[in-house]
Amino acid sequence: MKLSIIIPVYNEKNTLEKILERVEKVQVDGIKEKEVVLVDDFSTDGTRDILRNFSVPHYKIVFHERNQGKGAAVKTGFGRATGDIVLIQDADLEYNPQDYPFLLKPILKGQAEVVYGSRFLKPGQNKVVYRHGYVFSQILNRLSNLLSGTALTDMYTCYKVFSRKSAEKIHPHLRSKRFGIDPELTALTAKHGFKIQEVPISYQGRTYAEGKKINWKDGLAAIWHIIHYNLFTRE
Repeated sequence: MKLSIIIPVYNEKNTLEKILERVEKVQVDGIKEKEVVLVDDFSTDGTRDILRNFSVPHYKIVFHERNQGKGAAVKTGFGRATGDIVLIQDADLEYNPQDYPFLLKPILKGQAEVVYGSRFLKPGQNKVVYRHGYVFSQILNRLSNLLSGTALTDMYTCYKVFSRKSAEKIHPHLRSKRFGIDPELTALTAKHGFKIQEVPISYQGRTYAEGKKINWKDGLAAIWHIIHYNLFTRE
């Protein structure tokens, strides 16, 4: 089995090499081959220079010629991924690749076609930096569940994992450019009837000073995204 790891990258010069070290260290039973698809969304902090210096055979590096947003980077990554399983990994250090075995297990065992890693299935153990952000994300999560028919605790998690079949079905329909990618992926998973499962993951949230990018405008836009992708788009 081959695992494709999609990493959208935007201004992550301080964390990129560290996260890649962590990704490389992970071993998962049943996975014989890995490829890392790095999609730089027109970074301006020197990240692109770091990427240009990589010469790792199993790295696929794609450079956007203008900043388009995380959603666009994820879609580009889906188009380049060739693995039997496709996993989305952020380039910061909020999420721990040591959770890969738990994330991949339901797909490897044929129990699910899509897996979400939930930050909220380990109460009291994960670092949530902004309480107001947590509360608002839970409101959005409930709205998404209501409209999509899912029962997720963490729709906005970075860790989303797809079987080859589900990735190929979902990829052509992706339209979101920015952070609407999360409700869009969730809506498409539900509309295609893919079996989805959540597993608990570890999480260490970062502050805006440390590079967190989502803001209140993205939060307000999320309401429109959830309604739009669930009610006004087809499979």
